[in-house]
Amino acid sequence: MSGLALLFPGQGAQAVGMGKALYDQFDEAKEIYKEANSHLNFDLKALCFEGPAEDLTQTEKCQLGLFVTSLAGFAVFQRVAGPQQVLAAAGLSLGEMSALTAAQVFKFRDAVYLVQARGAAMAECAAHHPGAMLAVLGLSFEVIEDVCRDCGASPANYNAIDQLVLSGTLESIARAEELAKARGAKRVIRLDVSGAFHSSLMQPAADSFRAAIERVSLSEPKFPIYTNVIGDKVEKVEDVRSLLVKQIISPVLWAQSVRKMVQAGVTHFVEFPPARVLTALMRKIEGTKTLAVNEPKDLDKFPEFFAQAPEA
Repeated sequence: MSGLALLFPGQGAQAVGMGKALYDQFDEAKEIYKEANSHLNFDLKALCFEGPAEDLTQTEKCQLGLFVTSLAGFAVFQRVAGPQQVLAAAGLSLGEMSALTAAQVFKFRDAVYLVQARGAAMAECAAHHPGAMLAVLGLSFEVIEDVCRDCGASPANYNAIDQLVLSGTLESIARAEELAKARGAKRVIRLDVSGAFHSSLMQPAADSFRAAIERVSLSEPKFPIYTNVIGDKVEKVEDVRSLLVKQIISPVLWAQSVRKMVQAGVTHFVEFPPARVLTALMRKIEGTKTLAVNEPKDLDKFPEFFAQAPEA
């Protein structure tokens, strides 16, 4: 079939118990967690399955947990769904590392190293440069960008046509909250994160990650990857290094990426575990079908889901 895109979630989607049901039933998932643990100095599997939640939300551990859980889900997908023509793949922030690894741009071992380096760099930066993030719903991009100019915050995630996340200092985000409410926002939500991700406050983290990513090799992707920084397909694999570094300090152009994938012929989207955030955003896009994979029972939906898709 054609028209299929793979989606990988980012920080904020984590939950204690993520991946356990797939691990219990599929050897492919067990192998992913086992290999990840062999490269780490702590039991990531136990953290994902048992928590505690306060440890799982720590940036340096959360990103590893999300990455490994998503790749375990992808491994199960490959077994159950069989060969599928993938037209596109994308991941939200950290999820882009998952997408690139699924496309075999990175070896799994190298990807674990990079995700660990990324999470540690961002956590350290947040500790030294306190910040906050705010989701604003119900206003246009233009209005929220005006809010940013008035308060000193910056756009961090263009999630959907009526949802934009802001990032900045504690003071700028507090002011943004006031301004967004005054201009008619339906909801404003403070995110439970430790820093001003995807803003210039993360520059030290970007510098640290640049040194890490220069140490690993890249391969041509097995399917097209749409990246956060440009909101479009990456054309040259060597551009992946600079784009992943720039992503740490740049807004995530998620809505733009999804629009480009749809324009390229994508009609069906599968989100890997822990899955809920990205498929929820996709429901606002007419003419697309989504499937979130979290548990073995979700895999039973594959035959009907793929039967509805256009033929290659």
